[in-house]
Amino acid sequence: MMKKDFGSIVNVGVCVLLALSLCLISSCKKAPEEPAPKSPEKPAASATTAEPTAPSTIQPAADETPPEAPVAKEPEDVSPPPANTAGLVPIEIELPKPMFIGTPQDTRVENLEKPLGKPRPPFLAPEGTKNVAAGKPVSGSDEEPIIGELEMITDGDKEAADGSYVELGPMLQHVTIDLEAMQEIYAIVVWHYHKQARVYFDVVVQVADDADFITNVNTVFNNDIDNSAGLGVGKDMHYTETNEGKLIDVLAQGIKARYVRLYSNTNTSNDLNHYIEVEVYGKPVE
Repeated sequence: MMKKDFGSIVNVGVCVLLALSLCLISSCKKAPEEPAPKSPEKPAASATTAEPTAPSTIQPAADETPPEAPVAKEPEDVSPPPANTAGLVPIEIELPKPMFIGTPQDTRVENLEKPLGKPRPPFLAPEGTKNVAAGKPVSGSDEEPIIGELEMITDGDKEAADGSYVELGPMLQHVTIDLEAMQEIYAIVVWHYHKQARVYFDVVVQVADDADFITNVNTVFNNDIDNSAGLGVGKDMHYTETNEGKLIDVLAQGIKARYVRLYSNTNTSNDLNHYIEVEVYGKPVE
């Protein structure tokens, strides 16, 4: 009897457990799944709402011309206007080859111009200008030079080699060129001695109508800073001798003369005076 009751109890318990299991399974299937949290989405742009854009330049209407951008102005040229060169042409001046030999001497002297550092600009003068001193007679304060002859000063040889220059005595000396006719003078070029870099003192250049330098005397160059030559204090600068020679431009002065006289008074190397060549560029007075 007890065995039956115990079996019935077991059966009832199994049935209860089975029923509970079925209920749990049913409830799990019916329980709604919780949706995962969604990230907030941007609202879709409506037809009437425009997205904000970066500010832009207002475009002109089709029939409007866009304004031109301002153009930067070029700086105004404040340099002085070029000199009037109308009717002037470059005059060819044949130069000797450079010939510095040995150690350059100390040429630090008062009132010395700085080297140009480049070839001299072309000399401009009226067409037909030429060297009117070529082959012309030369006289001087030293009629018997130590080396050479005075006529070598206008012979066309401008080289610095031995035999091409004239050596005059010490202290103040001068040479005079007779152009043999009145000439309109535009420039005078003088080569003292360009075998080494040296400076000549009291270089004074004058022109006149007569050989005694009394009539119509004009001083066109003077670097005698202390009037040691007795011709007046000069304002021109000392210069170092080179193969280009010293060009004295007198075009603007309208100089007319027959005689050209050149003074010098020793140099930075010794107490003597030298000339290789002197050229006078001009045209006969009509």
